[in-house]
Amino acid sequence: MILDADIEKAVDWLRDNAEDAAKSKAYRVYLEEYRKSLKAIIMAEHKDKPVSAQEREAYSDQRYIQHLDILRIAVEEDEKKRFLRIAAEAKIEAWRSLSANHRAVKL
Repeated sequence: MILDADIEKAVDWLRDNAEDAAKSKAYRVYLEEYRKSLKAIIMAEHKDKPVSAQEREAYSDQRYIQHLDILRIAVEEDEKKRFLRIAAEAKIEAWRSLSANHRAVKL
C-alpha cells in the first residue's frame, strides 16, 4: 500500500527539484549544440587541409575529446534526474489507481 505521506513526499520532490532538473536539461542541450560549434572552430584551424582531414583533426583534438567527456557527465546527470522524475510520477499514478480501485470497492 502506498501511503498518502509517500505521495506527498513525491509531489514535494517533483516541485522542489523542477528548477534543478530544468537547468540540467538546458546544460545538456547546450553542450550537445556547442559540440557542433567546437567541431567547426577546430576544423577552421585546419583550412589548408581537405574537409575530411579537417573533420579528422577536429574529432581527434583534445578539446573535442574533453568536451565529449563533459557531455557524457551532463547526459548522465540529466538522465538520472529524468529517471527519478519518472519514478516519482509512477508512484503518484499507482496511488491514483489504487485510490480509484479502493473507492470503487466501497461503492
